[in-house]
Amino acid sequence: MNRPFYTGFDTATRMPSQPRPEDYRSAFQVDRDRIIHTAAFRRLQNKTQVFLSGEYDFYRTRLTHSIEVAQIGRSICARFAATSPLPGPDGGIDGDLVEAACLAHDIGHPPFGHTGERTLNRLMRPYGGFEGNAQTLRLLTRTIFSGQHNGMNPTRAFMDAVLKYKTLHSQLADPENHFIYDDQAPDLAFVLDGEAFPESLPPGVERDAVRSIECQIMDWADDTAYSLNDVADGIRAGFITCDRIERWAEDQSLEEEISQYVVKLCDTIRRDRVESRLNRKIGEFIAAAGLVEDSTFLGNKTGRHRLRLVIGRDAAQECRLYKSLSSALVFQSPQLQQLDRKADQILSKLFGAFAEEYIVPDRPSRNHFRILPADEEKVVWEAGSEAARARLVCDAVASMTDGFASRTYQRLFDAAFGSILDLI
Repeated sequence: MNRPFYTGFDTATRMPSQPRPEDYRSAFQVDRDRIIHTAAFRRLQNKTQVFLSGEYDFYRTRLTHSIEVAQIGRSICARFAATSPLPGPDGGIDGDLVEAACLAHDIGHPPFGHTGERTLNRLMRPYGGFEGNAQTLRLLTRTIFSGQHNGMNPTRAFMDAVLKYKTLHSQLADPENHFIYDDQAPDLAFVLDGEAFPESLPPGVERDAVRSIECQIMDWADDTAYSLNDVADGIRAGFITCDRIERWAEDQSLEEEISQYVVKLCDTIRRDRVESRLNRKIGEFIAAAGLVEDSTFLGNKTGRHRLRLVIGRDAAQECRLYKSLSSALVFQSPQLQQLDRKADQILSKLFGAFAEEYIVPDRPSRNHFRILPADEEKVVWEAGSEAARARLVCDAVASMTDGFASRTYQRLFDAAFGSILDLI
């Protein structure tokens, strides 16, 4: 007799949960609902997706991007339920779990997008680095609810669904990204139920390929959303034009079948059909996802590791093309690079100010300036080491929105800024 697709193994939490017989929700619905009602999720409305938040009302932020990813993830699950014989008669892939992972996938990202992530990783290199996905896991398991050291006490399946990377910072020679923090080893052990990685999976990309089916769906939903929507925003902002696309394509030696996507995109721009065409593309990318049976070394424990997501070749190629276009014409443009340089300076100076007050000294001095809220400062001084204090300071900086980081920078470093009303 087949086991149900989800069992107690999947809904288990690291800390015992109080029974709630009156709760009508599933464990994964609880995971999703807790994410939606957190300050960390709300802060995404003022964090950069492509363009700095607040520049124009219609550009995407991390919040609108996360909502779009969640819709795409749920649609993939719905399509599988309607068309795929997999997982089988004993249950399908849980849409609430996938939605929770999609909504949460970016909550660990700092202000100013990937520039902020790179800057904090550089500044935190002596203390274990910074990585957006690792920070998401840290929020879920430790800091997302004030006063709790077990975070929101997520289910094992939810933790696994957001855990794209499975290599510790110290296991990589020169980690720029794609790692988790060393003190998250117990979280990884819980997700793996104490299983060791096979010798055929050394630290790095081989381990990262061991992903639950929900994590794979979340990742394709994310790729779908930002590859298409970043292009759409770039077109609206005037960075991506037919002339620039055609000049870029001339230098790429594109295969003929990929060149056709360039031709169609330029035709879409000239006919002013960007919104409708790219929205249809979302449906095509959803339909391009399929399921096949597979198994990782965790396949004997959970159905979540007995399936693999496969993406149609055409959709995968088109997705890569749109990512390359956005990178070359938007993210590498002088305008955004200038803003990125400013963002790097803001975060570097903010972190430096916090480091002088909290990381280097192991206790407050008579000349100490309180630049963190009192409750956060108390936790910092109670930390047992310089590295622990640095991680808490990094938490404070990473949690800032774009606007809050800019205003804090102005209060600290701009002599002409800072009335008492600015402090409220």
